[in-house]
Amino acid sequence: MARIIDVVQHPNVADEELVWREPQAGAGDFRMGSQCIVQESQAAVFVSQGQVLDALGPGRHTLSTANLPLLSNLIGKVTDGKNPFPAEVYYVNLKDLPQVRWGTNPPVTIFTTQGIGVMQLMSNGVVDIGVDDPVRFVKQYAVGKPVLRLDDIKERVQTLLLGEMAQILSQLKVQNEQEANAMLTQLEGASLALLNEGFRALGMRIKAFEAKPFQRKQISREEAMNLVGNKEDFFRMEQLDVARAAANNPGTAGDLAGAGIGFGIGQQLGGAMNPQQQAMQSQQQMMMMQMMQQMMEKMQNSGQTQQPAAQAPAAGAPANPQTPEEIQALLDNLDMQLAQGKISETAYNRLVEKWETRLKELRGGQ
Repeated sequence: MARIIDVVQHPNVADEELVWREPQAGAGDFRMGSQCIVQESQAAVFVSQGQVLDALGPGRHTLSTANLPLLSNLIGKVTDGKNPFPAEVYYVNLKDLPQVRWGTNPPVTIFTTQGIGVMQLMSNGVVDIGVDDPVRFVKQYAVGKPVLRLDDIKERVQTLLLGEMAQILSQLKVQNEQEANAMLTQLEGASLALLNEGFRALGMRIKAFEAKPFQRKQISREEAMNLVGNKEDFFRMEQLDVARAAANNPGTAGDLAGAGIGFGIGQQLGGAMNPQQQAMQSQQQMMMMQMMQQMMEKMQNSGQTQQPAAQAPAAGAPANPQTPEEIQALLDNLDMQLAQGKISETAYNRLVEKWETRLKELRGGQ
């Protein structure tokens, strides 16, 4: 039989040490009345036969069914409460580990409704992290290991940190690096709870977060297409960007026609899509319709103040017709401009409807 462990403790905690197991070789024999000494900023988690049982806080503890209630059932079944029982004690370091470095490798990918539909952001900084729930943390990472250090889980911490940041950026509908940097300011202040949501599931916490401002990584059209993951979605975003540019810089009616053609292509590219792609397509189509409506309104307002050169009437067609004869001359001129391709069919129909209504009014509704 293995030696009975009468006193167990772990007073010397190494730098970046998270968990230390006693005995180091594996399960040892304990009995009721054994002493467990726990230092400040430590927790002692008992594990028996692979099952995480109870945790003890700082102090000197005499093992009993009172302070190890979950262990009492096992002791009663296996030992009749008298004989030694096998167990491992995992000492968890509860001190904060400051200035843990992190960086965006790979960059954080954010899907947007602007430009090519995707951007990649780069940054780096430091966090202060620590164990918040020792039992949960031991279950996640420590069972079966003689020692667990920060380097053993650093990659997992970074992956989770970047994942949480990407989720927050998406939830806030961040469209550019300026908006992303505004989010960083909040995380460095009073909004650490946003980041801690994911870390709580690991039994960990973030107490401080620092980051350099985001920088946008320049990516090629081919890289953007691969990030979007669906060529149809990528082409649809490009058409949307063309429409947005046309809405901000309205020119000839051909711009509107071009945007309309692009929107039609976006609708035809569909195919089988998953729910996320369907949601993206719906949002893009809605924005495309808004862009087209904005262009229509801007062109109408422009037409009320100054008629575009491409729609200017030829000789004999007054710019501001007042009589039925002048309106008829303008309508004939519109027919000519449509035939010559100088105006789009959309603009032609709108203008014809307007002046035919005016012509009927002048002729007494006939």
